Amino acid sequence: MSSTDKDAEPPRLSDEEMLARFSNSKKRPPCTETVGMRLTAVDQAKMTARYEFEARQDFANPTGAIQGGFIAAMLDEAMSATAIIASNVTMNAPTLEMKISFLRPLFVGKASAEARILKWGKSTCFIEAELFDPQGQLVAKASATQAPKPFKRF
Repeated sequence: MSSTDKDAEPPRLSDEEMLARFSNSKKRPPCTETVGMRLTAVDQAKMTARYEFEARQDFANPTGAIQGGFIAAMLDEAMSATAIIASNVTMNAPTLEMKISFLRPLFVGKASAEARILKWGKSTCFIEAELFDPQGQLVAKASATQAPKPFKRF
């Protein structure tokens, strides 16, 4: 195999194939399982993806609202998965920094998110995500800087 064959990027998956790959994966990370994340839509041309989450009772604070750290985890998972999709599943994108604005409480039940790549550079990716309650009201918004790296297990 020549070095150009070895370095060639795999053929790009269609939006439907990407959705199926994530939906049928048997190797979902424990953090993804914890927040109950499920990919529901992909638009690679727009570099966006949509997700559903399960805000569980054990994520609630004493007021019954979901604790902010779990909301942050949902947004971080959505942004990271969107970066993986944007790379054609060849890279992960560790978060370097993340800012979150909490706009209203989220309660136990379903939540949804949309994440979008703002800019994909050689060493950094700028991305944002919004989390919505079951009525479609904006709960929180996050922006992050990530560092795309070829997949490697630690």
